[in-house]
Amino acid sequence: MNLHFTYLFLNLACVIFPFVLSFDKKVTFYKQWKNLFIAITISALFFISWDILFTSKGIWSFNPNYISGIFIYNLPIEEVLFFITVPYSCVFIYEVINAYTKRDVIGCGKPYSAVTAIICLILTILFYDKTYTVTNALIGFSLIVFAAFIYKSDNLGRFFLAYFIALIPFLICNGILTSLPIVIYNNTENMNLRLFSIPLEDIIYCLSLMLLPVLIMDYLKNKNYSPK
Repeated sequence: MNLHFTYLFLNLACVIFPFVLSFDKKVTFYKQWKNLFIAITISALFFISWDILFTSKGIWSFNPNYISGIFIYNLPIEEVLFFITVPYSCVFIYEVINAYTKRDVIGCGKPYSAVTAIICLILTILFYDKTYTVTNALIGFSLIVFAAFIYKSDNLGRFFLAYFIALIPFLICNGILTSLPIVIYNNTENMNLRLFSIPLEDIIYCLSLMLLPVLIMDYLKNKNYSPK
């Protein structure tokens, strides 16, 4: 059995249903594709740069048995696509929450932001010598502090609700990536604490991967920016 397209099919599985449901009459997510393209492009450039650096340093690597063999620099093309398909699906969940909830169901987002920021700060201090842990925590801390206390987003309650929902498919996807494994982590550079096969840091990674494009999308919408 040819397994070299496993990661590619996983990318497709992540995005197929959000893509089809983008034409839902209440969400009409397709109408936001121009702004979404900008948000995902900026976010992807950041995370791909991080990925290239960490791959070159051996902080993680990729199992050749589950990838097509097509590379962009030192990253499998499937890994590059990951930063398009997963943010698309995560932002879609956020927009569904905005469309179908009239209020912040779980309450104001600032308490969740404060707790998240504190956890990230504690991880940075306790695991100062673990590159993946520290980098992940610092990025999560920076994004959440910016969103809650500098940008002062009004939608953080809905963001956290969307994030808690998005964690379910994200952890399923990541569970497949790390259990086969497709992505192999160097445990000397992380806490070596796992949720099944998933490094615990990836819970914060999911938050960052989702929050950055959401913030950019919200900014573009609030500024009534419409790209030509």
